[in-house]
Amino acid sequence: MYIDSHCHIDFPELAEQEDALLAAMQVAQVSHALCVSVNIADFPRVLAVAERHAHIFASVGVHPDYEDVDEPSVDQLVALADHPRVIAIGETGLDYFRLTGDLEWQRQRFRVHVRAAIASGKPLIIHTRSAADDTLRILREEGAERIGGVMHCFTESQSVAEAAIELGFYISFSGIVTFRNAEALRQVARIIPLDRLLIETDSPYLAPVPFRGKTNQPAYVPHVAKMIGELRGLTPEQVGMASSANFFRLFTQADRLQQIARQ
Repeated sequence: MYIDSHCHIDFPELAEQEDALLAAMQVAQVSHALCVSVNIADFPRVLAVAERHAHIFASVGVHPDYEDVDEPSVDQLVALADHPRVIAIGETGLDYFRLTGDLEWQRQRFRVHVRAAIASGKPLIIHTRSAADDTLRILREEGAERIGGVMHCFTESQSVAEAAIELGFYISFSGIVTFRNAEALRQVARIIPLDRLLIETDSPYLAPVPFRGKTNQPAYVPHVAKMIGELRGLTPEQVGMASSANFFRLFTQADRLQQIARQ
């Protein structure tokens, strides 16, 4: 019923609890999760989780906060993405909040990921913080509308959401939407088109109320759906079903894998 469209269950603090996390997902009716890559060195760990479990998918990419790492090439990303369990490129994007100074390397890395996504035919997972203008500019300049993707853990304005949707992107809400000081974000969640909405945990971070301050996990994603449902006059189940359909519409490789599993 629910899909966690962005988590990091390969991270050590969650990996050591893998069996318990998967069991909790089942109890919470979280049918699938996308385990998202943050650097190339740890990508084999991400892929291994997806290879062990048919309901877990993987992405490949380098997070913009990772400064001192080898820069991936377009060819390298495309080659790594050429695996049936890899359904997306990312997470990638820009972050001007955590890092300062000359961040041209971030912008160049972002362009490489967009080009790899277009070449591989797999959508982008975008991280943007304090960098919305440049993020949208680069997406436009690189023709990202040809492949689309998701603005993950969205915290930007309605106008940014609308611009991203115009480029063919989906908007994903995390546990932040449940936080007391997130009324501006809740307003965005009220009015974006339901057919462009995804939900996520970004676990182990950003646990939703009532678990705020604790280690997050995919089983908590129904609490994000519950809040969005309250904002839109929908049940959590309706939000879960809509966002799950959106997930498979965006990530076509995941949809293909599901169809194969049903045969």
